[in-house]
Amino acid sequence: MAELKARLHADLTTAMKARDELTTATLRMVLAAVTTEEVAGKTARELSDDEVQKVLAREGKKRREAAEAFDAAHRTELAARERAEGGVLERYLPAQLGDDELVELVRAAVAETGASGPQAMGSVMKVVQPRVAGRADGRRVSDEVRRQLA
Repeated sequence: MAELKARLHADLTTAMKARDELTTATLRMVLAAVTTEEVAGKTARELSDDEVQKVLAREGKKRREAAEAFDAAHRTELAARERAEGGVLERYLPAQLGDDELVELVRAAVAETGASGPQAMGSVMKVVQPRVAGRADGRRVSDEVRRQLA
């Protein structure tokens, strides 16, 4: 079993014993998503830590988007719940890049590819995405690339 998945299971057990409803519900949801990912496709397989990390990032993104939608609909109690679930998920995700670090990564990628102008955005994104790898939201990365190429 992947180390991260084992940690999720252990933390779920701890949260259940502590009667922490928010953490229990969130970890159950994540583990269900991991299991769904494992059995998707033609054959069942065990996910690696990187793949579990991607599932966690995807679930975190869903929580952020849901919170924004609830805020737009003036459903603050539901938005607060989604943000709280996102906070639980952030414990298992790598630390997010700061703005300065992101600017430097994009600047290096632009220099490396020799890109100039917005039409070269795709080539810069191909270089930046593996370096960022879950440490920054794709929208933040693309906005920074667009800003530097403009």
